[in-house]
Amino acid sequence: MKKKAAAEVGFHSVDISLDDTVTEEELLKVVEDLNERDDVHGILVQLPLPAHVDTALVLKSIRVDKDVDGFSAENIGNLCLRGGEPPLALPCTPAGCVELLERSDVDATGKRAVVIGRSNIVGMPLAHLLISMDATVTVCHSKTENMKEIVKQADIVVAAVGRPNYVRGDWLKEGAVVLDVGINSVDDPTKKRGYRLVGDVCFEEAITVVDKITPVPGGVGPMTIAMLLKNTINLTRHKLGLKRLPLRKRTYSF
Repeated sequence: MKKKAAAEVGFHSVDISLDDTVTEEELLKVVEDLNERDDVHGILVQLPLPAHVDTALVLKSIRVDKDVDGFSAENIGNLCLRGGEPPLALPCTPAGCVELLERSDVDATGKRAVVIGRSNIVGMPLAHLLISMDATVTVCHSKTENMKEIVKQADIVVAAVGRPNYVRGDWLKEGAVVLDVGINSVDDPTKKRGYRLVGDVCFEEAITVVDKITPVPGGVGPMTIAMLLKNTINLTRHKLGLKRLPLRKRTYSF
């Protein structure tokens, strides 16, 4: 899907496919070569990597000005800091969630937001983005007690826990906004494939309670790819000395 999206908008893309027997040294050499290429503005390493490869080491080897996933320590650090330089790129799924809120005219200012899940890819960076939008944010995880009661207070709920239909309709506040990041397969003999995709939120129950909710599939997923393309544009603009395209429509007290 990423290659197709890049082609649709006219991006030049370089696809390097390696066997799962590739050594760590060989993979690092590929990244090093891409780091030095002037015609490549963003590098993405498709995860997961083979068990014998140190994933953290490979990701760390990507130059920050080509970190199209926005996962480097420098980009995440600048995301979390108030003031100073903005990150060159943002984690794509959290950025996509913010874009959905913005385009749906959901003002996070002063709202209670609950993020379920504390991963480095979604939960933690999205919590910081919501804080930068002046929301009051609670992060829930596997050790959280009374989760239903906490979620029930939220004006904005983000589910990113990887458990099908985990959040039920009676967990949700009437009129809340729900961003369902989960994508899970459940058995369904009525489908040709024998399964169907569902989110972390029970959509059928939630839709009767909330004001807005993203579907699965077709909700947050496409936005993740869109933000990957936007990151690529911003990294290219940085290379050319141009101003970055902002994530948000208005300036918050970040």
